[in-house]
Amino acid sequence: MSIVTIRNVEFLNNPARFLDPYHFRVTFECIAPLPEDLEWRLIYVSSPGNEELDQELDDCLVGPVPVGVNSFEFEGSPPSPDKIPPEDVLGVAALILTGSYKDQEFVRVGYYQNTEYDNEEMNEAQPEPIRFDRLVRDINQKPRVTRFQIKWDVSPQRPGQVVAAGAVTSAAVPSANDIDMAEATDVNGASS
Repeated sequence: MSIVTIRNVEFLNNPARFLDPYHFRVTFECIAPLPEDLEWRLIYVSSPGNEELDQELDDCLVGPVPVGVNSFEFEGSPPSPDKIPPEDVLGVAALILTGSYKDQEFVRVGYYQNTEYDNEEMNEAQPEPIRFDRLVRDINQKPRVTRFQIKWDVSPQRPGQVVAAGAVTSAAVPSANDIDMAEATDVNGASS
């Protein structure tokens, strides 16, 4: 179970010029107080086959985080043009927002970004060299969200109940004496 769930990511300047900063608002729900910061990172992926070309545009720390719905605005630098191979500038790239707690990534939200010139003539007869000042980006509003199970070290609180850290992973463990041998099954599901 995740302690933090993203409710919405709203890009506040989309579409925008390629060289403009990214500006967006993240809204998330937290079901237990987090004493440590959440780390959010924004990554630009121009060449999916070459991770070395990924650019971390910015990161921010949010916390400590109270129970409830929380939001913050995040501004990330645009990608550095000199780190993008010329053949990967125009067309589709990926923009990834990651959330981590105690160096454990718990969510990855990926968006497709389309980059093209701001007029049809330049899109048809692309200038050499690339004119970054004339490029516009448009981020698709349908993200791909990947969630990861991590160790949160906190538990959701129930009304009137005090919960110790780590209790969410505790459970009664049956002993061998509790197992009815007449109903035991082997790993293939056959009864013995």
